[in-house]
Amino acid sequence: MKKVDGHDGLVRDENSNAILNTNSVEYNNYLSIRARRKQGSNRIDTMENDLKSLKDDINEIKTLLRALSNG
Repeated sequence: MKKVDGHDGLVRDENSNAILNTNSVEYNNYLSIRARRKQGSNRIDTMENDLKSLKDDINEIKTLLRALSNG
């Protein structure tokens, strides 16, 4: 592995020619940010499912009220 000029923590793999980050602090920060994004995405999905469930419940209540008022 060769160090990349002007960039601490970056090395070039001589076999694959890939640039790799060897800075563990930056990697841990990346993992933390990724986990927060996923958590936010999961939270939004949960809220969307809850909203859909509430809409379905309201429609069912409307249907029952119409049935009661008609007969």
